[in-house]
Amino acid sequence: MQPDLHRDITARLDRDFQFKKVGANLVGGRCPSCDKKSLWTHAEHPWVLRCNRLNNCAFETHVKDRYSDLFDDWSKRFEKTPADPNAAADAYLRDGRGFKLALIKGWYTEESYWDRKTRQGSATVRFPLPGVPGGYWERIIDRPQRFGDRKATFHGAYSGTWWQAPSLDTTTVKELWIVEGIFDAISLLHHGLSAVSAMSCNNYPGAALAALAEHCATAKTKRPALVWAFDAGNAGDRFTRKFVEKAQAEGWTCTAAQVPQEGRAKLDWNDMHQRDRLEKKHLDEYRYHGALLIAKNAGEKAVLMYQHGNGSSFPLEFAQRMWWFKLDLDKYHKASEAISEAEPDLSKEAVRERALKESNSVVEIATCYPLALYFQRNDITDEAWYYFRISFPHDAKDVKVAFPAASITAASEFKKRLAGAAQGGLWTGSTGQLDALMKLQTNALRRVEIIDFVGYAHEFGAWIMGDVAIKGGVLYRINEEDYFEFGKVSVKTTNRSVGLKFNQEFEAFKTDWLHLVVRAFGAKGLVVLAWWFGALFAEQIRAIHGSYPFCELVGLPGTGKSTLVEFLWLLCGRRGYEGFDPSKGSMVGRLRTFSQVANLPVVLIEGDRGSDDQHKNRGFDFDELKSLFDGRGLRTTGLKTSGNETYEPEFRAAIMVAQNADIQASEAVLQRICHIHFDTAGQTPQTLAAAKALDAYDMEACSAFLLKAAMAEEPVMATFQARFPTHLEGLKAAPAIKTTRIAENHAQVMALVDALAHVLPLEEHHIDMAHQELYDMAIARQQAISADHPLVAELWEVFDYLEPVPIAGLQDEALQPRVLNHHRDPALIALNLPHVEQVCADRRVNVPAMTELKRVLRTSRRYKFVEVTTVNSAIHDAWNSRADASQTKKPPSVRCWVFERRAAR
Repeated sequence: MQPDLHRDITARLDRDFQFKKVGANLVGGRCPSCDKKSLWTHAEHPWVLRCNRLNNCAFETHVKDRYSDLFDDWSKRFEKTPADPNAAADAYLRDGRGFKLALIKGWYTEESYWDRKTRQGSATVRFPLPGVPGGYWERIIDRPQRFGDRKATFHGAYSGTWWQAPSLDTTTVKELWIVEGIFDAISLLHHGLSAVSAMSCNNYPGAALAALAEHCATAKTKRPALVWAFDAGNAGDRFTRKFVEKAQAEGWTCTAAQVPQEGRAKLDWNDMHQRDRLEKKHLDEYRYHGALLIAKNAGEKAVLMYQHGNGSSFPLEFAQRMWWFKLDLDKYHKASEAISEAEPDLSKEAVRERALKESNSVVEIATCYPLALYFQRNDITDEAWYYFRISFPHDAKDVKVAFPAASITAASEFKKRLAGAAQGGLWTGSTGQLDALMKLQTNALRRVEIIDFVGYAHEFGAWIMGDVAIKGGVLYRINEEDYFEFGKVSVKTTNRSVGLKFNQEFEAFKTDWLHLVVRAFGAKGLVVLAWWFGALFAEQIRAIHGSYPFCELVGLPGTGKSTLVEFLWLLCGRRGYEGFDPSKGSMVGRLRTFSQVANLPVVLIEGDRGSDDQHKNRGFDFDELKSLFDGRGLRTTGLKTSGNETYEPEFRAAIMVAQNADIQASEAVLQRICHIHFDTAGQTPQTLAAAKALDAYDMEACSAFLLKAAMAEEPVMATFQARFPTHLEGLKAAPAIKTTRIAENHAQVMALVDALAHVLPLEEHHIDMAHQELYDMAIARQQAISADHPLVAELWEVFDYLEPVPIAGLQDEALQPRVLNHHRDPALIALNLPHVEQVCADRRVNVPAMTELKRVLRTSRRYKFVEVTTVNSAIHDAWNSRADASQTKKPPSVRCWVFERRAAR
């Protein structure tokens, strides 16, 4: 190990594990797997970290997997010079691959690669391909993750050939290993194994084998035995079996070898070389796994497993079906005796092998192959599932599905779940056989954390959305087993109701739509865009300020609200969606919708319905939203337990309301809103054309907006926090703005306009016009909450018109003139709404509809609402005193809405 690399690695190990040096080793580190102080490594060559609890843990990892940044930029650490033209390549092969440079000297050169797509370059290690004129293979060595799936480059047609080391003479070897990669072949060569690289598992080196066979025939020497040793996996397994069969048909003696996979890491021959696991005992194990791979039938595979010490009965997979092996000892002893008598010259091993084949009993117990991948659990609801991949012997696509814990404990339940989850999946085994299978598959099974929403999970600091996730500015793609890995943490979402589809090719992302938004909607469009952008960081903003404002889009039909909202959903990968109508759903349905997403908007459309009698029970009260402003719980439900446990999911999203009429709610809710009114005053042919262009915009060209925003979390939040205090002070200084909450809400959106420049090319005048619009909005919102609702204001106008002014100094309240006010106290007003309606009808005065009025009357500011109660009516008292015997007396007490004559604050 190079001194500077050794120094950097040792410093990291001291920081992370606090090793103690004992002799030639570093010991006493805390194991990342079992959390015991049992981790150790070599002091001078700390390549591999191992846990010494071999029976209980046996954790093992290479330092380059843990500290990948130290093995990422070789040409920067080891600069190429005329005196040392292969400096980076040498370092990569020595320190990154564990090769002895003296053994491979002259086999390679250091070259360079340039990617036109990403416009980035890297140093490479290049190996010429013998038999391919001008052909070569080169490995990118400087931060290869920049180039996506491309890690290496081929030049020339290598089909039918293989790469072999210049020092290897394949005509003189007795056994020839055929592996996938060049580094795999070199790794085996370090351990005295003759190996060549097919360069791909789907490349059958027919031409090279034919040339070798011809040479052996000419020289009259025996052909070497072939060991097919491709990497484990679907492709490697399939082509190993296919090429063994093909080579055997061509007269070759074939076996196989395979590295067994442990956990998620894909281990190959170079990994085994670096972990010192290519000794004879290890190679015997790899040959055993290769023999299992190419077994011709379930019986042959079962015998191999029995001979390897798996017991006299066990489950096994063959050809994507499940089988059960059970050895009949009576049959075995009888077969052994018969074979020994018939062929006394056979060795004991040969007799045993033939007797096993004749006496074993292998039966099919499932028409498919169910494999437990991991365990997932919801600790809150006490529900657990085992996630399975179900494979089929035919070409049907694998099915991945969760099995409830109860369904893997009984054969009948397992059979039902399997049949329902996978077409053609049939279990015919017993409960005992199922128990044996589950014991094998679920022992030390990985646990995956689950969330039941889509979006940002603050517990993990990551956006988890469909098949992509973002954490720390890095994009992660979901793995083959349907979950994300963030270091030690594995997590997935079980929500399937919200489907977000992103174009992950960032070079296809366009920003020309920004000018369309400005042209179609002006400053209001920028403000809505900034609020929507902020909704993608609602959890982070609430963590700082404790709240994130609601956004209200109001305007007559045809003003473009739906066009704008649907386009904003396109930016988040959701096509053809605007929002949901809360008046059409139940309370449970609404609350589940609120909890489906995090750091995404929840858009309510036409939520102002339900004011008439026939919709009264289905109407939606915007006061229900009040607690969502600061992310508090949505609802409380009881859990199905014997205790008193409850579940109250927190609100993680942001609220937008888009409807034709203003929200009718309490002052507390109205203060929480950034209100934006759309009208047709500024519409022109140009604005309509821009709106139509947005309506027809291609989602593939803009859906990466959410991804780019999430990946820019750090600078976005830094700008937001830096600019918010300035905007807040500016709004508080405005004489017309008296409510701190209104100032904070609009200052947050102002700061988000500034932060939006990290994702979109905002021009200075765009920012200025959006800030001015938000300043005006804040003043308008203050005025709106300081005034009565139009319906309430209309009622007080009618009251002032019909109700006589009280006569000052008149002590007898019964003599005071009254038309609408029933209360005897001059400081109070008591209105009986049916009476108000009757008087107005008699005098031909228009009055608001009482059903609408009742919803907003409590918000009265001119006269403060007190209560709804029964009042001893001064009006009816005067009526009854004047009534003669022919007139009906009115009841002295009536139910009234009571107000104070002093104004509400």
